[in-house]
Amino acid sequence: MDDIEVLQQFDTPTICNALELIDSSRRDVGYTRSNMTVVNAAAGPVVGFALTATMRSEKPSELSVSELRQARLDYYEYMYSEMGSPKICVMHDMDDPDAMHGPFWGEFNTRIHRAMGFRGVVTDGCVRDVRKLPTDVMILARGLRPSHANLHIVSYGEPVQVFGMDVSHGDVVHADEHGAVAFPAKLVGEIAVKATEFIAREAPIMTACNEDGLTLQELRRLYLARK
Repeated sequence: MDDIEVLQQFDTPTICNALELIDSSRRDVGYTRSNMTVVNAAAGPVVGFALTATMRSEKPSELSVSELRQARLDYYEYMYSEMGSPKICVMHDMDDPDAMHGPFWGEFNTRIHRAMGFRGVVTDGCVRDVRKLPTDVMILARGLRPSHANLHIVSYGEPVQVFGMDVSHGDVVHADEHGAVAFPAKLVGEIAVKATEFIAREAPIMTACNEDGLTLQELRRLYLARK
């Protein structure tokens, strides 16, 4: 089992805890900071290498129909990038929060990305076709909308910020129903170790809580014994 697979065994709050043990400044940065709609929560936790993009839907693109088709093919070519497996798409909706938010993520694009090795999506855009989506791809999104409006891709491969989380191409993203957290790929091994240590440190108290008759004295002893 590689380190990415190890991280999948933990929920996202535990990964945040592990990051804080590595760098206390991570208490304030690196994770999503808004409520969101979770589609296919049972598919999580998901962990993968980030591929990034931006989109709009409020106003039509200035590109011609043929140019838009080529731009979409160029985007798909980028998404086919061999990052290792699995991958997570992090897509920023550049329109104002009160704009149309025509979804990029529906049955069509979700199934295409699934075929390209994506296990999750984190987007401050919207989603549709929720009853038709593959159930093994988890999506965190702003909400649900029925029409794709004037949807078009603006850019890809550049750093983005989604729900307050900064993500660059090649970062690792861990996500579940709580939200998502992003970090450099070089930290994967250390995070796996720290997450395991964090669970072990909390285990005596968790075990005691599952037993009848936990006294305040015993709780105090266990709490102070944590390393």
